[in-house]
Amino acid sequence: MSESRIRGSPRRGLASATLGFFVGFAGVVLYGPVANEFESAMGLSGLALGLLVGAPQLTGSLLRIPFGAWVDDVGAKKPFLVLLGLSILGMAGLSGVLLTAYPEGLTMELYPLIFLFGALSGCGIAVFSVGTTQTSYWYPKANQGTVLAVYAGLGNSSPGLFTLVLPMALAALGLTNAYLAWFAFLGVGTVAYAVVAVDPPSFQLRERGLDAGEARERAADYGQELFPGGDAFASIRDAAAIPRTWALVALFFTSFGGFLALTVWLPSYWAAVHDVGVQSAGALTAVAFTLPAALIRVPGGYLSDRVGGEITAVASFVAVGAAAVALVGTRGYTAALASTLLLAAGVGVANAAVFQLVPAYVPEAVGGASGLVGGLGAFGGFVIPPVLGVFVDVFGPSGYATGFLVFVALALGSVALAERLYRLRPTVAPDAAPAGD
Repeated sequence: MSESRIRGSPRRGLASATLGFFVGFAGVVLYGPVANEFESAMGLSGLALGLLVGAPQLTGSLLRIPFGAWVDDVGAKKPFLVLLGLSILGMAGLSGVLLTAYPEGLTMELYPLIFLFGALSGCGIAVFSVGTTQTSYWYPKANQGTVLAVYAGLGNSSPGLFTLVLPMALAALGLTNAYLAWFAFLGVGTVAYAVVAVDPPSFQLRERGLDAGEARERAADYGQELFPGGDAFASIRDAAAIPRTWALVALFFTSFGGFLALTVWLPSYWAAVHDVGVQSAGALTAVAFTLPAALIRVPGGYLSDRVGGEITAVASFVAVGAAAVALVGTRGYTAALASTLLLAAGVGVANAAVFQLVPAYVPEAVGGASGLVGGLGAFGGFVIPPVLGVFVDVFGPSGYATGFLVFVALALGSVALAERLYRLRPTVAPDAAPAGD
């Protein structure tokens, strides 16, 4: 059986998936931490700025669905490299525009190009669904919770770190050189992933000519316990026909879509409402929101398992609503900081709670439902920032605070929806739940 020897190991599979996710997911904050630079250079309205900072989420959310399904046909390495390659193309285009036009020539005439290259750069965000599958197929069922928590937790940290680093790079290098450095990071990271990534055993065996059944049988000898379940796109279609799926999409739109939106919007809020410098605004966003919201997902999942996803979701969305009300009304720095931390806890725990509910509410199409919830829910990261921008256009700088009324409304709707799910919850749930973003 030497001709079928498997390359790599579960640890290498986890490490490479986490590396690729970390590199690609940083695109969430492509524009947010330095939004003021683009706003002042191009004379952007609040709506235009909101669309721009949300541009990476447009592709980063929607592409999760088809690329996550594609993994079951070809393995994870090829989809990973396609998405990261598109990100490199976007970053190359953005760097070229800045090299030739910034600062005097960076006008509204270039806005469509800046938006397009931002959307392309955001393709790397979509690797989450690809890396989740790669990790799951490498590890036995008993270790899924731990390894997926490691994968999601470490990978999710990149937006927080880049929110810290990008303003510092701006101060030290200038806008153009800061993005050139990011371009280099993206290229090196993609090459590193290509070198170390290995597909799970069954995919390697299929590449060597074995049919699916024989590849599965031999892969089991190498410890693989989870395998593609059939037609992934059919599972998506089945899930889309179930109303419960769309309830979970709506909840995740508020929690994870809100997380993405706030990650790119909060730096502008701190600068406009509290007169904080660009570098300090990025640091505040990372330390008080992005990193805590990512890290609290692990205990949030544990809590959901113990008391139920519906109750956990209700409580977390109440926290989101309360924090948003406080941010609308306060202009005090300390109160705003405390409210931001509460907001981080609310969306972070809600993210875990919603995905804990997926197998209970859509047991007949868990894979498809996970793709729709993760992809369309994350689409909130593109939709919400422009709505916040309208408040800035109407109210001026104070609109950065008044705009949190959007989260008050989203939280109230989500509390009502989660409470209704609690009253109508299934009496029997499957044994295991998938991890999601």
